[in-house]
Amino acid sequence: MRGIRTRDPLLTAGLVICLLLAVTALLAPWLAPDDPGRMGGPRLAPPGPEHVLGTDVLGRDVLSRLIHGARVSLLIGWLSVLTAAFLGAGVGLAAGLGSRKADRTLMALTDAFMAFPRIFLVLLLVSVARASVGHVVVVLGLSGWMPVARLVRAEALSLKQRSFVAAARGLGLSPWRVARVHVLPNLLPTLIVAAALRVGGAILAESFLSFLGLGVQDPTVSWGLMIQQGRDHLLDGWWLATFPGLAITLTVVGYNLLGDGLRARFDPRREDGHD
Repeated sequence: MRGIRTRDPLLTAGLVICLLLAVTALLAPWLAPDDPGRMGGPRLAPPGPEHVLGTDVLGRDVLSRLIHGARVSLLIGWLSVLTAAFLGAGVGLAAGLGSRKADRTLMALTDAFMAFPRIFLVLLLVSVARASVGHVVVVLGLSGWMPVARLVRAEALSLKQRSFVAAARGLGLSPWRVARVHVLPNLLPTLIVAAALRVGGAILAESFLSFLGLGVQDPTVSWGLMIQQGRDHLLDGWWLATFPGLAITLTVVGYNLLGDGLRARFDPRREDGHD
């Protein structure tokens, strides 16, 4: 039992952080002290009793915008990761369970996409679409499926050699049924860990796009957009970029801890009594 206990703090810490972020996002209308788009307050007011995290150049409450920004940033992070996981799982399963020719073709396609730095693919896709939450999700999903595909393919090739999969194939079950009933359920832990580890990276990517003015646009608020709007006021309004930056850092750390904890928990090679 000692091996489990030494890993549980990582999983617990990550789970607590991620749950707090999710609750904050879900209850944003009730937790935010003010309307995130309401202007008219004191401009660039520093953190104080009236505005806990200060106000921006338009007099909007930073705390309210930070809380509502959690909704958009987490939504983009999870939806883009789920899109990438869905596409990657489909390609990986088709390659791992299909014919040798299909495997070579799909992996060659995957390698071709991976040969380009992701940021170039993201900028290329964003340049041909209007900036919006939906387009950012699609762009990040379409540019992030390749590592998932290779991971799923490797796991599918391993499961393909197992006796229960060989028996199902020997009974004449269709490849789709073998994948859906016998392979995919055994891949779910791997996909869950991969998704948890990639949410933070997706939020960082959205922040980068918003910082360049290619992501979320006003009046929608996200942490990346808040940083972009505060970059010109680092000296006279340090709180504008600092607090959303800290929120992104906390989110990335939380999801990385959650992913590492889940990976340790799902690791079939771990034995009780060994760290």
